[in-house]
Amino acid sequence: MYVEHRQDGTGRTIASDVEIADTFLTKARGLMFRRRIPDDYALVFEFDEVDKRNLHMVFVPFDIDALWLAGEEVTKKKRLSGWTGIGFGLADRVIELPAGAADGIERGDTVRLVE
Repeated sequence: MYVEHRQDGTGRTIASDVEIADTFLTKARGLMFRRRIPDDYALVFEFDEVDKRNLHMVFVPFDIDALWLAGEEVTKKKRLSGWTGIGFGLADRVIELPAGAADGIERGDTVRLVE
């Protein structure tokens, strides 16, 4: 499984080490208490419908890039600072990536999870 960014008919892999947060506990824990994540890592939060989704960086000591998706369309991208970052957006899928991994991704682009 990997996460792919598609733009102008071309694709690039932005993460090949993908973890799915699909239970209450894994969604609540997120990246908390981890010291770091690999460069090719993504934590994917999946929800049943598009709604306002909030992220916080409490107990996450490193910066990340976050993508909010409605279907496969990016609705928001934000760099969140370790410990203090807060973000929210409309999404049915949220992807957390190492800081810098979402460079070049813009609102309206396609990002998809490929199995």
